[in-house]
Amino acid sequence: MAGDRTSREEIVESLIARMSLAEKVAQLYGVWVGIDGADGEMAPHQHEFAELHTAWDDLIRDGLGQITRPFGTTPVGVRQGAATLAKTQRSIMAAGRWGIPALVHEETLTGLAAWRAAVYPSPLCWGASFDPGLVERMGAQIGAAMRRLGVHQGLAPVMDVARDLRWGRVEETIGEDPLLVGTIGSAYVRGMRSVGVLATLKHFVGYSASKGGRNLAPVSAGRREIADVLLPPFEMALRAGADSVMNSYADVDGMPVAADPALLTDLLRDTYGFTGTVVADYFSIAFLQTLHNVAGSPGEAAGLALAAGIDVELPTVHCYGPPLIEAVERGEVDVALVDRALRRVLEQKARLGLLDEDWTPEPEVLDAEGDAELDETGDVVLDDAEARALAGELARRSVVLLRNTGTLPLAPGLRLAVVGPRADTPQAMMGCYSFPMHVGVHHPDVGLGIEVPTLVEALRGDAAGYDVRYEQGCPVVGGDDAGIAAAAGLAADADVCVAVLGDQAGLFGGGTSGEGCDATSLRLPGRQEELLEAVLATGTPVVLVLLVGRPYELERQVDRLAAVVCGFFPGEEGAHALADVLSGRSDPMGRLPVSFPGSGGNQPATYLSAPLARRSKVSTVDPTPLFAFGHGLSYTPVEWTGVAADPSGTWATDGTFDVRVTLRNGAAGPVSEVVQVYLHDPVAEVARPVQALLAAPRVDLAPGETREVTITLHADQTSYTGASGRRQVDPGAVELRVGASSADIRETIPVTMTGPRRHVGFDRVMEATVGQD
Repeated sequence: MAGDRTSREEIVESLIARMSLAEKVAQLYGVWVGIDGADGEMAPHQHEFAELHTAWDDLIRDGLGQITRPFGTTPVGVRQGAATLAKTQRSIMAAGRWGIPALVHEETLTGLAAWRAAVYPSPLCWGASFDPGLVERMGAQIGAAMRRLGVHQGLAPVMDVARDLRWGRVEETIGEDPLLVGTIGSAYVRGMRSVGVLATLKHFVGYSASKGGRNLAPVSAGRREIADVLLPPFEMALRAGADSVMNSYADVDGMPVAADPALLTDLLRDTYGFTGTVVADYFSIAFLQTLHNVAGSPGEAAGLALAAGIDVELPTVHCYGPPLIEAVERGEVDVALVDRALRRVLEQKARLGLLDEDWTPEPEVLDAEGDAELDETGDVVLDDAEARALAGELARRSVVLLRNTGTLPLAPGLRLAVVGPRADTPQAMMGCYSFPMHVGVHHPDVGLGIEVPTLVEALRGDAAGYDVRYEQGCPVVGGDDAGIAAAAGLAADADVCVAVLGDQAGLFGGGTSGEGCDATSLRLPGRQEELLEAVLATGTPVVLVLLVGRPYELERQVDRLAAVVCGFFPGEEGAHALADVLSGRSDPMGRLPVSFPGSGGNQPATYLSAPLARRSKVSTVDPTPLFAFGHGLSYTPVEWTGVAADPSGTWATDGTFDVRVTLRNGAAGPVSEVVQVYLHDPVAEVARPVQALLAAPRVDLAPGETREVTITLHADQTSYTGASGRRQVDPGAVELRVGASSADIRETIPVTMTGPRRHVGFDRVMEATVGQD
């Protein structure tokens, strides 16, 4: 760090006073070196801005704010990439008058997105784990890998609440409940901060509420949906210390977020007190002109974004370079806005130590005397045993058993017919922002760089001694009758058929799930439902394993399935985690962070629905989910031996209320339960969700152990946005529903809130406290 706060401020103010306009603006953009839009590797529209037409020396003559993805653009060895980055930083420091290094960022949603780096489970798995401590450890591991390479900022976590399962980026979300998203996302932030790197909250705000579940589509969310569902996760993560925020691409009620000072300044800065940097989602400033049509030129787009509160243009310079300088010189943009953004950028660099006199661009991995683990080629290992162990632990914690008629766990020695397009490919384990699926797919001549076993491989090598035979049946999309018939023939001759179906993660049409891969139907992609029907028709018990980026509609088959297991995208150790669950070595512990739709897959529909959004007599459409939020079965269910609360049944509108749950493990092995507490408000000033999550602690029990869990709720947690537009806590009758899922309520506790109505704000209590005896 650059000394204490006073000295940092003095350094920053001294620099601002001496810098030219060009030098100031140079700190407000990144440069994406090594990317070329001509080869088709980029998203639609983005290729228009990808190529740099300015020589490097001229580009950095006045300095540079950020370097974009030096490790996450093409496959590059660790030492080679680190040496190149160090050389680049030295050239930037030497070129500018002030010797200011660039801040370096990478994608970090499922681990550091670099070749040969560990791939952790996807965010839906984080949500399914209901284990913030484990996610915090993951964030710290990812951050530590970044620091070793000289990377300062990670573009994660995604704090968007899933609202429509058709949206391709559901796989990047943590779930459909704001408390779950906020709790788990905040843990990731704390982990990253603990090792001194920046976490970036995405995408502020409204992005996931797009019309029709279409990427970048307009958002028509009302102020209560925004305030009570979409914003709370960001509020929680800001309290956890997030240092960076990325804007949403969307327009909300016609106002593009990238040009909205009410969100990016009035709310984020003035109300929430955020002091870090707001970075542009890639090309979102240019999109103000090219997609939203609210700016007539790059300079006008720059002025709108800067005034709204975007400090840094990413991923490369387009609007914040010469167009912004010219707009300032013409008097169209106030230089005070440039200084405002510059101050935030420099203060952040100072906090990271980049303005210290003794700062060096040499990353730790280039230290010849360091203790880095090396591979057989002499390169630094980014996927070591510790990373793989944690990836496996999180994967096992997140596997959800949705249905079981007794076929699972699989008995040793069974003849298994394993079929389906996700059974024997490493790609089935990884989401669209993992390096292999985001970048590696464009370099088929380069290997994965890491070991990612397939489920077929894991089952063949399993200690249970299964006789495993495999037929694909059909690809994720496409296929023919002969392939499906071959799979059915294999299933007919087996003791159990394991059908491994799901998604191909990709980008902008390159998959069935991922950014720009939105769906019009929630039926399984391609001919996979036909394949499932074909193996079910054989009469052999079928265990369905889903490796997916979103829930799919299964109501036509569910009653005929022997078991259903969901792994989402469980990362590099996902196959071993699934094999552990299928064999019974690991008890299923995951709980659904998103509901599985019922018949018709009507959307949007989440468990956070008001009465008329549920099944009713005024509509023929039944939105009841097939598997509800929070659902998850175990082989050895925990015994709920008691639920108790204050016998007075009163709860002050400024006080706390305790709920006590006693659990017992009568099994021979360890078990785990997620105790879920929901609020039901029967009479409120506005239409509220029938129930909303207030707490969901995970409780682990050893064999024979009994444990009492005390959940202390604060009245602030019952608050909502009332008719006045202010957040309020009401007196009156409410119910606390305590159970194992949103549809499995074990006890309903009537409570009367006493005292006056209270208005609360950003400083309200948002989480329960939990004690376990």
